[in-house]
Amino acid sequence: MCARILIIEDNSTNLELMEYLLKYSGHKVLAAMDGEAGLDLAQRESPELIICDIQIPKLDGFGVARHLKADARLRHIPLVAITAFAMVGDRERMLAGGFDGYVSKPIDPQAFVGQMEAFLNPSPSTAPSDAPRRRGGD
Repeated sequence: MCARILIIEDNSTNLELMEYLLKYSGHKVLAAMDGEAGLDLAQRESPELIICDIQIPKLDGFGVARHLKADARLRHIPLVAITAFAMVGDRERMLAGGFDGYVSKPIDPQAFVGQMEAFLNPSPSTAPSDAPRRRGGD
């Protein structure tokens, strides 16, 4: 399975690691280091999955989520929050903020690609318990 995946992340070390893992698994990776550039890439490229940090410059992850979910052409694209926020209630806050899933940092290199691929082809029998939440009508 080869998918176009957009990563919006301002930490170059985290970006390089995610990019490496996804490319090594056969995916095409698009990258942006701030929210505005990420939105621009999403509008031009229509990736199959968007991975977005919450604390990014110019437009934070929640702003990115609002814009993506308001755009009829892009709202169907699974949007995964990747963040250092890992307190009780943060996952629910991400989902309520428009994200379809949540992965906490630091990422687990052994599990990361599988976690992301679950959002590309969600299946009730194979999806992890916190896999994609597709909303009807979105």
